[in-house]
Amino acid sequence: MNNYNIYILIFLILYCCASGNDIQNKYSSDVKKIIESLDNDSLAYNRLSYLCDMFGPRISGSKNLEKAIDWIIKEMKSDGLSNVKGERVKVPTWIRGEESLRILVPFDKKLTMLGIGGSVATSKGGIRGEVIVVDSFDSLDKVKDKVKGKIVLYNVPFTTYGETVQYRYDGPNYAAKYGAIASLIRSVGTGSMDTPHTGTMGSYTGSKKIPHAAISMEDAMMISRLYKRGQKIVVKLNMEAKFVSDRWSRNVIAELIGSTYPDQVVVIGGHIDSWDVGQGAHDDGGGCIAAWRAVTVIKDLGLRPKRTLRIVLWTNEENGGRGNKNYRNEHYSELENHILAIESDGGVFSPKGFGFTGSIDARKIVFNIANLLDPIGAGKITKGGRAADIAPLNDVGVPVMSLNVDDSRYFWYHHTNADTFDKIDFNDFNNCIAAMAIMGYVVADMDKRLPR
Repeated sequence: MNNYNIYILIFLILYCCASGNDIQNKYSSDVKKIIESLDNDSLAYNRLSYLCDMFGPRISGSKNLEKAIDWIIKEMKSDGLSNVKGERVKVPTWIRGEESLRILVPFDKKLTMLGIGGSVATSKGGIRGEVIVVDSFDSLDKVKDKVKGKIVLYNVPFTTYGETVQYRYDGPNYAAKYGAIASLIRSVGTGSMDTPHTGTMGSYTGSKKIPHAAISMEDAMMISRLYKRGQKIVVKLNMEAKFVSDRWSRNVIAELIGSTYPDQVVVIGGHIDSWDVGQGAHDDGGGCIAAWRAVTVIKDLGLRPKRTLRIVLWTNEENGGRGNKNYRNEHYSELENHILAIESDGGVFSPKGFGFTGSIDARKIVFNIANLLDPIGAGKITKGGRAADIAPLNDVGVPVMSLNVDDSRYFWYHHTNADTFDKIDFNDFNNCIAAMAIMGYVVADMDKRLPR
């Protein structure tokens, strides 16, 4: 390295350090106020409790979801936020109906199960079939000649969500092509107390559509042990699942208007819909209430960032993603002035930092801002901030960021009856709010916009 390059490197290091120090010096006092104000603040915690207990599961197309949205809009107006509204979105409506699964051979036992979102129903009265157990698509291929007329169980241990979820998405298509009459999966999760996990499946690709459901890890492993002993296993599956006509829902919008550049926007949000089981406390009621409170705590402290902070609570993340696409399309002319979009959709456990997707120059600034989050242990920035609802914005160039938390327990509750308010820790939740508030506020208030 020649002397010139050395000088340039030293300059860049000193510049980054100076920039970081400038951010620290300018915002340390405001950050302290935000953290301290949330230390014993119960507003968000109480609102999340109300959302969970009063409205319950909030699947797209349900009255529960729309009543929850009505309540949120009313409360946001009472908070004094600006431009509070619901933006209409047509959403798919899948109804679970009655469902059951029972072992008939070698013994009689009712099993807990959850139909996978998007599944078709069984014939009226249910179907009866022998179970064949596989642990991968490759192993299914090896026994393809034995599948016709049977029910396939994918007993696949959890590795990562992205890897294991393919059996939920594509399981029925692979099984149907070999003549299976239904497919079952071992729930996609890391822990279970006889709690099956639902979720959405991919589109049916073949001419034959077969029912698709999840069973608990415990039952999947038990059936697998029986199968490995050479025991014949017969079950009866009944599902009434169906799609009905699309229904109207809404994305929820509210703003704290910027003092200097009101047309420039920092989005903070989560998705308000949930599956039709549990209460959607971590997925994603907590993320929605956290985003909402992150903006109102800034307002309550009398802080006015230069740019607008916009709360967006997307509908239909779980089984269609129409809310996020509708937001992108409805606001397309504004997206050049969308500075950053922040999402929380991985639960509101102890925050660790943020995943970020954006330019190298933007990443340097975000790293410096993240130092302000060290007092709550949330100062780590990693690559990859594309979460489901902000991905469409990133597709058109908007930098995006997702809250990272200690997710060691997330897949215990994810898409189950156990995703309930009692799993929310008060302090962890408020620290998530603080992390989102600080990051959103500083990006919105900096003298220069975050570069693309």
